[in-house]
Amino acid sequence: MKILIICSKKFYSKIEEVKNALEKKKIEVFLPNCYDDPTAEQKAWDLGPEEHQKFKAAMFKRSEDTIKEMDAVLVLNLDKKKDGKILKNYIGGATFLEMYDAFRLGKKIYLYNNIPEGMLYDEIEGFNPVIINGNLDLIK
Repeated sequence: MKILIICSKKFYSKIEEVKNALEKKKIEVFLPNCYDDPTAEQKAWDLGPEEHQKFKAAMFKRSEDTIKEMDAVLVLNLDKKKDGKILKNYIGGATFLEMYDAFRLGKKIYLYNNIPEGMLYDEIEGFNPVIINGNLDLIK
């Protein structure tokens, strides 16, 4: 099985642990676009809005191309602190779009935690994700 981990940059510190556990199960793991350089988006912003737009467009295309080659995606939807608040089981915009690509391409979608409450709940539920609640043994 080939699986792409997708998540907010805020959760990159959790990826190595999850990757190692999946590889022990003989699952081939692929990492998010900018995992090797989490500052890539800021570098694009530093070059100006036009360069940032080009960067985002390239990342969306790259994600879609990667997802085409996968059997599944694993969404690390963890709690995110923002402005003194905790956003439970956070899924950001780019991750949502990657989930949509996986859905359109007929790939299995695993959610590390429950679907977050909010305006996109129904859409995420419509992707028919498998909610594993942190139990990587449920990935098959």
